[in-house]
Amino acid sequence: MTLRTSVLSPAPEGSGRGKRGRDRQNLSLRTLRSQFTLVIALLAFLPNLVLTLISSAQLTWVTFLWMLAVALLSTIIGYVLSGALLQPLHRLEVEVGEGDFDQFHRDDPREIRALRKAFGSLLTRLRTEQMRRSAFMATLVHDLKTPLIATGHLTQALTELPLPESERREVGRQIQAETARLLALVQQMADAHRYERDQIRLDCAPTDLRELLDRVARRLTPQAEARQLRLEVCGEGRAEVDAAALERAIGNLTENAVRYARHTVTLQIQGHTVTVQDDGPGLSAPFEELAQPFSAQPTTIAGQQYTAGTAGLGLFIAHRIALAHGGELNYSRTPHAACGPPAASPAAHPDPALYTTFTLVLPEVNP
Repeated sequence: MTLRTSVLSPAPEGSGRGKRGRDRQNLSLRTLRSQFTLVIALLAFLPNLVLTLISSAQLTWVTFLWMLAVALLSTIIGYVLSGALLQPLHRLEVEVGEGDFDQFHRDDPREIRALRKAFGSLLTRLRTEQMRRSAFMATLVHDLKTPLIATGHLTQALTELPLPESERREVGRQIQAETARLLALVQQMADAHRYERDQIRLDCAPTDLRELLDRVARRLTPQAEARQLRLEVCGEGRAEVDAAALERAIGNLTENAVRYARHTVTLQIQGHTVTVQDDGPGLSAPFEELAQPFSAQPTTIAGQQYTAGTAGLGLFIAHRIALAHGGELNYSRTPHAACGPPAASPAAHPDPALYTTFTLVLPEVNP
């Protein structure tokens, strides 16, 4: 990616207009080189002028010519020295125009090195934003298009085919399921966009965390039972939090756990933390890479391929909610910390000692 601006990019060497423009620019006091030249010339000329005026009883043509020669020499020296001082800046100007400014030079002053880092940081942010936009479009094309196409086919079957009443009801339920899936995805994308812009408003109040975890567990119990999972909740605690936002964060983490667990999902309050633990395979990439909105790379989790833009939305939202509460969200692989004994035998797990653990740390939790 090349970063070009009308201010920094020089005109082609063969362009007469560009050359005349540079000449006028060099003669103008609005350029750094002209200003440096003037300052250096004055610093060299003024002391000579003062000494000459003091030592000469009267001004003669010889004295005037001497001062004119000193002024001209001071200007030439100022022009040469200003060019030497600004040479690293001119070199950076050319390299920015060519889009290749990552390499430091030995004679680069500290300020030029800082400019190179700033340009590099800006370019990295631009590239990241461009990749996220591309991933966002991929999400729109794939994840929104798929349920819309399915809904279209189901609606066509419902309106054009002579279906029995039982099949018509089944088609209606499928349409409702696809619509709910579409609305959930749209809501998740909208929340991720809002949280990415730091637009998080919390309405904190004393909250029973055990009751909050029980609500999450009740909502996800049908999904857990469909996968023959044991979903358990333990621990007690109260905290000053936004109950709706925190329930959203823990719900996202628990949904992921139910999706990938093999036998057990555990929600636990312990000290200043709320943990969501499952015996699934864990994350396929570092948490910092996955917990990003509209990730530009597709992700494979537990053998399932997720398109760019969708894999990390739930984790990103949970992470942002934790930060908004003054806490943090951590990921690790830790030993089982369930309320009771593990549901499966050690032989059922490739690594029974380690479980996927998301720890949501809150600033203050009271028993």
